[in-house]
Amino acid sequence: MSVEIFENRQNKLKAVLAEQGLDGILISRLSNVRYICGFTGSAGSCILTPNDNYFITDGRYMEQSKNEVKGFKRFIDYGTHIEIAQKNNLIPNGLKLAFESEFLSYNSYSQLTELFPDVKWESTKMILENLAAVKDESELEALRIAVKITDKVFDEVLQFFKIGISEKEIALELAMRYRKYGEGEAFASIVASGPNSALPHAQPGERKLKQGDFVVVDAAAKYAGYHADMTRTVVIGEATEKHHEMYEIVKQSQQAGIDAAQVGVACKTVDDATRNIIANAGYGDKYIHSAGHGIGLEIHAYPRLSQQSEEILKENNVVTIEPGVYLTGWGGVRIEDDILVKNDGNEVLNKTSKELMILN
Repeated sequence: MSVEIFENRQNKLKAVLAEQGLDGILISRLSNVRYICGFTGSAGSCILTPNDNYFITDGRYMEQSKNEVKGFKRFIDYGTHIEIAQKNNLIPNGLKLAFESEFLSYNSYSQLTELFPDVKWESTKMILENLAAVKDESELEALRIAVKITDKVFDEVLQFFKIGISEKEIALELAMRYRKYGEGEAFASIVASGPNSALPHAQPGERKLKQGDFVVVDAAAKYAGYHADMTRTVVIGEATEKHHEMYEIVKQSQQAGIDAAQVGVACKTVDDATRNIIANAGYGDKYIHSAGHGIGLEIHAYPRLSQQSEEILKENNVVTIEPGVYLTGWGGVRIEDDILVKNDGNEVLNKTSKELMILN
């Protein structure tokens, strides 16, 4: 990504901080560090102050950070990042600085207040997450590629859905292809067959596919750090009337959620739209999770589409819509797509068919 992209993000962050009466921020969550400066390693912090922007890491990342970090002066040393900031006088006295309270340990906070007693540290939440929820064009491009890989891999792996193959074998085929075409899995793939498909986050095991199984496949690719997310449910062998009934309910529910996901609509309203279809069909208590979530540098990002959400959808949010119905001991259905929210409606990024697939 270009320097201009990161400068734009940094300027937006500074504007938000100024609106809240803050002089700067200590960023410790790695996905937020990557978002604001481009660093992809496993140890890094960022500090924005009125004087300058600073990036801190250790010697392992000397060359990597030189190539990746944009818009920040680099400090590479040993010790905690807070100690390095104090040793190099990076934070002037008298400032009011934000810190990410959900991602800073108590020990680190204690060190902050001890080494910088004349700085007012303000506990904050969601500043970077809210900025990152609205995707720029570079992010949308990465997400589109991740989704395209996800569609391609699912199509390739359909040939393996046969009686006698195990869930784990299918999951391995998925993982290999995500690595072949992109950066690998966006998350550990879910392949759940028969009764296991009634477990929303089942782990692939040794169970072999059988005639009449629903098989839930929740799996996706990652590209340039950005996570796709897709779920499809197929039937092995032959579909009964019950299979068709359950599938159609979830399909209608998902479409209702897609139709509702518009700029200016409350996230709770989208969840309601999916939930009402399933409740009216008599399965309200079998829909046991929220309607969806944002995606980006994290697989579960903001905004969240749930009954508890107070967020409103904005242009260039990218969210999943993924209702499901789960019948313990029998099986479950989930259908999930990635949706780009636009001013003139929305766009379903996934191209994989949502017609019920019956595989032999």
